[in-house]
Amino acid sequence: MPVFMIERRYVDDLDLTADDADGVNRINADEGVEWLYSFLSADKRKTYCLYEAPSAEAIRRAAARAGLPANVIVEMTATMRPDGSMAPL
Repeated sequence: MPVFMIERRYVDDLDLTADDADGVNRINADEGVEWLYSFLSADKRKTYCLYEAPSAEAIRRAAARAGLPANVIVEMTATMRPDGSMAPL
């Protein structure tokens, strides 16, 4: 399954509850999308999320249904380590 990095920009500080996350996960499941994890910026107005999904469009549909931004979606194909080695995802 392809892996995508999503940048989300929020107008206000992000305050996500366990119930909110559960709702997002249910919508994602309907679209065939799996939220792996997210990084939250210090100002709580950006997240960088790693997802598995069949396509960027599936992520856009899930985000729209959940009322979440999906400002930038980039497909990832490999990981690179500090020693310069690379491995496919």
